[in-house]
Amino acid sequence: MKFIVSSSYLLKQLQVLGSVINSNNTLPILDNFLFDLNNNVLTVSASDLETTMSATLDIDSTSQGSVAVPAKLLLEILKTFPEQPLTFTVEENSTIEISSNSGKYALAYAPGEEFPKSVNLDDPSVTLVPAEVLATAISKTIFAAGNDDLRPVMSGVFFQFSPQGLTFVATDAHKLVKYARTDVTASQVADFIMPKKPLNILKSILGTSDAEVKIEYNDSNATFSFDNYLLMCRLIDGKYPNYEAVIPKENPNKLMIDRTQFLSSVRRVAIFSNKTTHQIRLKIAGAELNVSAEDIDYSNKAEERLTCDYQGDDMQIGFNSRFLTEMLTNLQSDMIMLEMSLPNRAGILTPVDGLEEGETVTMLVMPVMLNA
Repeated sequence: MKFIVSSSYLLKQLQVLGSVINSNNTLPILDNFLFDLNNNVLTVSASDLETTMSATLDIDSTSQGSVAVPAKLLLEILKTFPEQPLTFTVEENSTIEISSNSGKYALAYAPGEEFPKSVNLDDPSVTLVPAEVLATAISKTIFAAGNDDLRPVMSGVFFQFSPQGLTFVATDAHKLVKYARTDVTASQVADFIMPKKPLNILKSILGTSDAEVKIEYNDSNATFSFDNYLLMCRLIDGKYPNYEAVIPKENPNKLMIDRTQFLSSVRRVAIFSNKTTHQIRLKIAGAELNVSAEDIDYSNKAEERLTCDYQGDDMQIGFNSRFLTEMLTNLQSDMIMLEMSLPNRAGILTPVDGLEEGETVTMLVMPVMLNA
């Protein structure tokens, strides 16, 4: 088994796949890349059993076979090469030899048969989504997903597909983000919960692609295929909470303000907030928004006044500044709308501008009780 490949081309593909590999694997074989050679097509795979990703590379070869190559060692050596062709030769003595312009390097390999086989989806549902739309949907929602192992369904992003459009939701019970598109649709109604790790991998590579992503899914697994990549992952099992029930429908108090100005103010004032609650207070009256925070234990306090466009009753409401900062950072618009009903009901953040046709973003942040 022998093939020739460009060093930088191989490195670029392996770095993407390397993000699948866990630093402490229970199965030693998972510390390897699987190289599956079929003449001039090389398929490289990486897996942690939950997520498996493979890339198809065009190379120069006339042989066939499969071997598992140590991932860490291979990535380290590839990073040191300038752009050049490398020749990989599988020797009889269980080593694979790499020949470069400057030398030869041998590393041990394991038989390819030992590598876990990927699951085949039986009769899956299929939906096509432009890469750019999927990348935006992931980056807009993933930060709001929880990290609680006791509530696994809330540690992922909920995908809802229907002929009316696609909806992506993430929540950790303190904040919630719903990203919806009506310009991209699915042929039938379906929903599933995607874990964070494969989503982060997708997010990192989808941004540079203008392809359509083919999403195939059944009750337990989903695959994403685009360009020369195929990512497969096990879905989170369980029923997603009824998020629509927590989004307040009647919000008579509407505050419109410049996003960057509001974000800067929240960041500055938050420095003076209590380090455990991160509580900041919004006091709104007329066209004036007062942002304040106080840490009584250390006698630290801050207060800022901003002008805003406000319709509704004068009110005071408290929020966790970290959640508010995350959400404001994640929105790209110039102006944002904060809709509220009562100081103990969730506030809803939405962008006023900068959205594409058919795109909506709704962010919900739970208030914190204000000390009198």
